Amino acid sequence: MSYKQVTHTSQAPTPAGAYSQAIKAGNTVYLAGQIGIDPHTGKMAATIEGQFDQVFKNLITVTEAAGGNVEQVVKLTVYLTDLNYFPLLNAAMAKYFHEPYPARTTIQVAALPAGAMVEIDAIVVS
Repeated sequence: MSYKQVTHTSQAPTPAGAYSQAIKAGNTVYLAGQIGIDPHTGKMAATIEGQFDQVFKNLITVTEAAGGNVEQVVKLTVYLTDLNYFPLLNAAMAKYFHEPYPARTTIQVAALPAGAMVEIDAIVVS
């Protein structure tokens, strides 16, 4: 018997490489990073606000497919191509999460896949 369970949903973008959307090990789910691609159109949101919204929708969809919910998200790691987006990140998070907010690390990077301006991964504990 495997200690890990793979999650895949067609309601979130299909992985573009050798990785899973999420892996559950025990009562913890580790979500792969999501970018602002709409899984139904395959297109990237044009604005940073649109990318934040789509990333959070994708993360929540994968979380729910793994049997969890947004209240069980305990940690987010955010990769931004520009830290000036930080206030917009906070505004977007407030739309999808409520206090107590998940712990969060935010890192500025030089580039992200597919020209994304943001990528976020998550840890969920049930």
